[in-house]
Amino acid sequence: MKIITTTSVDLASMNIRHKLIEHFEFKEIEQEFDGAQVYRWKDIILLTTDKEMIYYDNLDREIAKQLNITPEIIIFASRHSSQQKLPALTTHVTGNWGKAMYGGRDESLAIAEARAMKLALLKLHELNTLDWIVCYEATHHGPSELEVPSLFIEIGSSEEEWRNDKAGEIVAETIVHVLENYQKSKFKIAVGIGGGHYAPKQTKVALNSELAFSHIAAKYAHPLSKELLIKAINRTSGRVHGIYVDWKGSRGETKQMARNIAEELDLEFIKD
Repeated sequence: MKIITTTSVDLASMNIRHKLIEHFEFKEIEQEFDGAQVYRWKDIILLTTDKEMIYYDNLDREIAKQLNITPEIIIFASRHSSQQKLPALTTHVTGNWGKAMYGGRDESLAIAEARAMKLALLKLHELNTLDWIVCYEATHHGPSELEVPSLFIEIGSSEEEWRNDKAGEIVAETIVHVLENYQKSKFKIAVGIGGGHYAPKQTKVALNSELAFSHIAAKYAHPLSKELLIKAINRTSGRVHGIYVDWKGSRGETKQMARNIAEELDLEFIKD
């Protein structure tokens, strides 16, 4: 089963949940998760919790325990917050390149589903009649302790956007599109190195080429250790074809280490 997770403590999440139920044929089933009603449509389960999702490590195990369901993939429908309060529609995988400040564990990465994130990016871009920013975000925050592929799809970045009806509709439609199509999508997968948190170069490349990004390590996470880069490759669903480096947006030692790893593992080294 494919899982959509929402939370009652997040205005954007509840907005998206409402649009999923309103626009698709999600129906109540005779099960509860974390004390809340479970909904189902086709092979998609819609869950609601009262916990902050970034702290919900081992959610896949909890789903198996409470519902006797093994998730194939988990999409977190969430808010995005930023000091700039820029209206945005974003997608990313979770994990921590260093210390875990907001959920997850230190130097731990969730399993990235690059095909799903690229489809999310493309669909958000296609449906974006709001003239908001659409982008990847670098890998950050929890949960990191998940053993099935997962991703966040978010509405940002302030209460005004979180409550926006159209944004809720766009993300709801995007989530369903992703879950119905990611398994049959064929893209070249790359780990992304460098640039800012909102991954402008990786976003542009993904929107205009066959590349799909899994984990992205922004410049602020550098220097990146060899062990963590290899972990990012291993914690990617599907075969990683290459390592993409935003050359000007990366530190020297990290650039050289990425090149060395690409040579060692016989991966394409893509230098922007």
